[in-house]
Amino acid sequence: MLRITVKIITLVSLALLTGACSHLDKISEIGETPKLSAIESPVEKPGYRPVSMPMPEPEEVSYNPNSLWRNGSRSFFKDQRARKVGDIITVLIEITDKAEIDNESTRDRSGTNSVSVDALAGYTSLLKKILPHDADLSKLVDLSSTSQDKGAGTVDREETLTTKMAAVVMQELPNGNLVIEGRQEIRVNHEIREIIVAGIIRPEDISSVNTIDISKIAEARVSYGGRGHITNVQAPRYGSQVLDIVLPF
Repeated sequence: MLRITVKIITLVSLALLTGACSHLDKISEIGETPKLSAIESPVEKPGYRPVSMPMPEPEEVSYNPNSLWRNGSRSFFKDQRARKVGDIITVLIEITDKAEIDNESTRDRSGTNSVSVDALAGYTSLLKKILPHDADLSKLVDLSSTSQDKGAGTVDREETLTTKMAAVVMQELPNGNLVIEGRQEIRVNHEIREIIVAGIIRPEDISSVNTIDISKIAEARVSYGGRGHITNVQAPRYGSQVLDIVLPF
């Protein structure tokens, strides 16, 4: 028990010292302009990993003597449009989604059932002995029910997303279509905004400036979200999420 207490005190002390150093650094920078980071080689930074992306098969370049034409070229000049694995293409994302739905339903139902006994094969006298003395067999059973249901629902949603981002050709399908995927992360203070786009495109839909519209991407997957301090504050607490799932009401 003593060892656990000592460990806890040590961890708390280190956290306080780290926070104090951070605050002291901020206090020392009062009245001064923020310092720019020094230019460093990213290879020498801790945690560096070389980028590994799908790459096309190497092609042998052959030239014809006394000719400006290059074998395998799609035009007289080099085509700048993406056409093979590893090429980069610009995706134009412009999504304007609006939906308005208004539903209302009403249902009324009523029913009445009545059963009386005037004669029961001569056993009415026996039945009167079993039932209370003031029982009226002509009104033995009298049931009525009424139900009313009313529901209303309204959906009013409007979403707009306009941006441009680069994607990489990840795969070339047997029919010539290209599978692309791109990811973009933007960090502002303690919040990261992440955009992901993926899908299948036709090479003939790529414009002359190597761009493609989101409407021409099949099986399109577009994700726009964030993570960080603001997102954590806006998200419901774990306890609330568990209760929303478990509670039946």
